[in-house]
Amino acid sequence: MTDPFSSSGAKAPPKPFTISEGRREIRSFVLRQGRFTDAQQRAFDTQWPRFGLDYTGAPRDYDAVFGRTAPRVLEIGFGNGEALRFAAARDKDRDYLGLEVHAPGVGRLLNALAEDGSDHVRVYHHDAVEVLQHEVADGSLDEVRIYFPDPWHKKRHNKRRLVQSDFAALIARKLCPGGRLHCATDWEAYAEHMWDVLDATPGLTNRAGPRGSVPRPDWRPQTHFETRGQKLGHGVWDLLYDRE
Repeated sequence: MTDPFSSSGAKAPPKPFTISEGRREIRSFVLRQGRFTDAQQRAFDTQWPRFGLDYTGAPRDYDAVFGRTAPRVLEIGFGNGEALRFAAARDKDRDYLGLEVHAPGVGRLLNALAEDGSDHVRVYHHDAVEVLQHEVADGSLDEVRIYFPDPWHKKRHNKRRLVQSDFAALIARKLCPGGRLHCATDWEAYAEHMWDVLDATPGLTNRAGPRGSVPRPDWRPQTHFETRGQKLGHGVWDLLYDRE
């Protein structure tokens, strides 16, 4: 497999974010890069300068990045970029930021953005927590989206789930008053976990009421995987929280 960063100037893949637990460290994700195609390699080579943002660890002036002042939407863990591409193509009035640690998905989205001409989108290939902590100003996001995060379904792995109290508080701090957090999962146990965490997070209010969910909003596309799962009787839970 070729190195997707050898000629693009992008940084090496990030080390997994860890959460301290006594003397142990808990990883919130595991890098499973998969097969990196020639097309994805070319995307990093040719499209990263246009759509990519290298992590600097310093506050970012997004108005300068996008050349305008507009509300900003952040999608965390965009996977192959399907939902981010869909939303950005239909919402030109807001600027979009995407965060993903898996290089093949980033490469695929870079190609899609170039095809669409979506210059109001920028992409990080870096850990979301570090970007939020160090590059995103408090109160600067109009919306945060987390779609189908790894459920870490085994009980002993539940502590690895992305949506935890500290992370929820971080997101709440980055949202502007009246901003929105949208989470979606197809694991009922993870939905229950999200309710436990998010319903108790100061500054966030569940739009559907405590432990409530809403029908899939029209800004989130239904994936092929989701459609297949629903045909098998699997549920999907969309959780919307408003920033007070």
